[in-house]
Amino acid sequence: MNQSKHNAGPPEKSANPVISVVLSFKNEEGTIPELIRRLRNVFDTEYKNKFELIFVNDNSTDRSEEVLLAAAKGHNDVKIINMSRTFGVSECVLAGMEYSSGDVVIYMDADLQDPPEVIPELITAWKSGENIDVVHTARLSRAGESRIKLWITKLGYIILKYVSDINLQIEVGDFKLLSRRAINHVIKFKEKKPFLRGLVNWIGFNQTTIYYRREARYSGQNKFPTLGYRVIQNFLNSALISFSDLPLKVSFIVGALLSLCALLMLLLIVVITQTISLLQAVMIVMLFLGGIQLISIGILGLYIYSIFLETKGRPNYIIESTFGFDNIPNKY
Repeated sequence: MNQSKHNAGPPEKSANPVISVVLSFKNEEGTIPELIRRLRNVFDTEYKNKFELIFVNDNSTDRSEEVLLAAAKGHNDVKIINMSRTFGVSECVLAGMEYSSGDVVIYMDADLQDPPEVIPELITAWKSGENIDVVHTARLSRAGESRIKLWITKLGYIILKYVSDINLQIEVGDFKLLSRRAINHVIKFKEKKPFLRGLVNWIGFNQTTIYYRREARYSGQNKFPTLGYRVIQNFLNSALISFSDLPLKVSFIVGALLSLCALLMLLLIVVITQTISLLQAVMIVMLFLGGIQLISIGILGLYIYSIFLETKGRPNYIIESTFGFDNIPNKY
């Protein structure tokens, strides 16, 4: 009996799609009015009344929610998701994706470093590309950031690019367009401490990239200092550990090589030189190997901690309240 392979292929693209914009934020009362104004200017021409702005409030302590509610009066485009506590950017974006109803979803930061005026280019790239499901943005320049921060950030991108088992482009951040098909796959992920940039690459499909110049923060202070705890934690736990086993391999190789070097050094000190006592040599080697062991245990600890978080099965976020949504996912 002949069997034909079922191939649904990508869904047909609408000529006039509904656009969902997901914006995770915390304490952005000074930026929100200008952000909404510029977003509305972008959409009020070609996509008037066919867009939604989903603001995910990561437990702000300022007047951000009050400012949003004021901006929503007389409009039906502003929607709000309030988290029960601070969960993190990726978790908030995933919540916004789950509540979104658009044919495509664009997610971006709410600090206006990523200019909303680039959005039409994202939509054009999605429409014109053959079976495109993801449109990335890569930064040609980053205004308002120090050389040290730029250097450290670039180094982090390079490390992730060459040690991960997925293709992470340099200078591609959290400003993307995803098709509804891509969104439906991304929101299936339930892993803890999700690294959203990696997950979007991991799902595959046809992906393309456009280039833009990043602007300086419009108002307020940067919530993620270059060497801050949250940045380092996200790099280690979410990015490096989730998509690479290289730290484990490096730990094993370095430990083996240093053990061999320690043995050779001990032989040289004892047999050839007379300037150091055997006790001193033994102490040096013990301290040296002890340091390597602690490094190895630390790397193993990161992986074990990730396993520990996954086995607990806690939700990635809890939503306290919503505003402006007609259809709420059944799980909430």
